[in-house]
Amino acid sequence: MSTDFKQILKEHAPLLGRVAATYEANFHMRQELLQEITLAVWQALAKFKGDSSIKTYILRVAHNKAITHVAYHAKQPRNDSYCEVETPEPSKAKTTDEQLDQQRQIQQMLIHIRNMPIQTRQVVTMSMEGLSYDEIADACGISSSNAGVVLNRARKTLMESIQDAQ
Repeated sequence: MSTDFKQILKEHAPLLGRVAATYEANFHMRQELLQEITLAVWQALAKFKGDSSIKTYILRVAHNKAITHVAYHAKQPRNDSYCEVETPEPSKAKTTDEQLDQQRQIQQMLIHIRNMPIQTRQVVTMSMEGLSYDEIADACGISSSNAGVVLNRARKTLMESIQDAQ
């Protein structure tokens, strides 16, 4: 199972990072969440029955862990001694104005997604990962048509939020 987990983690690590980014803005807290998600995936793989794709299953586990993380930290008193500064991701190459603009747009979109209700955020994130309405519905425990409605409303809200910000 360890080699399977290593392969699954290698294949889906960027996906897990994107899920963590949609739930946690603070870089350090996001790293903590990513560790929690990775542990949860490792623990959950033993229970995987093959009813869905491994990607859908991992996304379900990741979102459930992220929701638990957010709920737990929302109840905790704010600790100002903990670093709240957004640490920039290290740059691997010189960036052009286009790349900087694209990074700014992505950050703005993530801010708007983080402000969405949990279920909407979950549906949007899964859609961004390329899951179908049926796969989203299966992972979220909702109907396929409901997933479509939530996603269409979220897209409209997201587009309006982005346009208002410009």
